[in-house]
Amino acid sequence: MTHRVILDCDPGVDDCIALLVALGASDRIELQSICVVAGNVPVDVCARNALGILALAGRGHVPVYSGCERPLRVEPSFAEHIHGRSGLGDATLPAAISTLEPANAVDHLCSAFGAAEPQSITLVITGPMTNFATALQRDPSIKAAVRDVVIMGGASEAGGNITPFAEFNIYADPDAAKTVLESGCRTTLIGLDATLQFRCTPSRMQRLTQADHAASLTSADMIAHVNRVYGEVYGAEGAALHDPCTVGYLLAPELFDTREVAIDVDCSTGDTRGQTRIHAPGEVDGLPVINWVTGVRDTALFDLIVTEMERL
Repeated sequence: MTHRVILDCDPGVDDCIALLVALGASDRIELQSICVVAGNVPVDVCARNALGILALAGRGHVPVYSGCERPLRVEPSFAEHIHGRSGLGDATLPAAISTLEPANAVDHLCSAFGAAEPQSITLVITGPMTNFATALQRDPSIKAAVRDVVIMGGASEAGGNITPFAEFNIYADPDAAKTVLESGCRTTLIGLDATLQFRCTPSRMQRLTQADHAASLTSADMIAHVNRVYGEVYGAEGAALHDPCTVGYLLAPELFDTREVAIDVDCSTGDTRGQTRIHAPGEVDGLPVINWVTGVRDTALFDLIVTEMERL
C-alpha cells in the first residue's frame, strides 16, 4: 500500500530519523511535503534541520514549509535539554540543497487538503499539533481529505516525560492537541506507553555505528547525545526512539498493538497541563474514537527503520 503523506514535525533527533525512514521508503510513502513547527527547538532551527536531512538523503525536491512559531495559547516550551541547541545532538548535517517554500505551513495545509480528493492524504505529526490545529480552525472542511492522522504524542500508564503527567508534544500545545484529537479525523495516537518500549540500546547503537551508510552513521551521532542525557537525567539505558514509530506504523502496522479509546486533553495551566486521559469509547460525550497504540515489537521495528533508512 502506498501512502500519500505530509509530515509535520519539529526536528529534533527522533523527528530526523522519522524523516530518513520515510524518505527511504519511497516505494510505499509518497512524501508530498514537510511542515515544521516550533517544538523541540525553535521553528527556524527545525526548518534548517529538515532541509539538512533532505540534503543528506539527496531529496531536495521535497518541499519544506515553515509553520507556527508558538503554541495557540500557552507560552512556548522547548526540549533543547534533550536534543541539544541544534536539535541534532552530536551530528552535523550537510548544507541545504534546497530552500524553504515561501508559503506558511498552515497555508500549505489548507491548500493541500483543500485541493485533494476525499480521504486521500495521510498526515503524520511528530511534534506539537499547532500547524494542523490552526489549519482546522481556519477551514474545518479540509478534514474531508484526510485519510488518516498518525501522531506521536500522549501518555497514560507511562506517565509523562516533561512533567509527571504529560508527554512533551501534548504539553507544548495542549489546546492544539485537543482541537486535532476531537476533530473527528481517523486518528492513531502513539504515546509513551508504546514508544518507551522502543529504545536505542547499546547493541542497536553498535549496529548504527558499524554501518557503512551516511543515514545510519548520522543517526548514531544524533542518538549518542540523547543516550547520554537519558543516562544522566533518567538513569535509563538507551534513548527512546519516539517519532520513528509513526512511520513504522504506516509501513508495518502489524508490529503494533492497539485498542480503541476516547481521549481528553487537560488544557489547564496547572500541574496536569497536557495530560491525556484515556476513556472507554462512549464514556465521555462528544469524544471521538481514537486508535491508541499500547505496544510494539521493538526488535522487528528497529530492523525495519534501519533497513528503510539504508535504502537512501
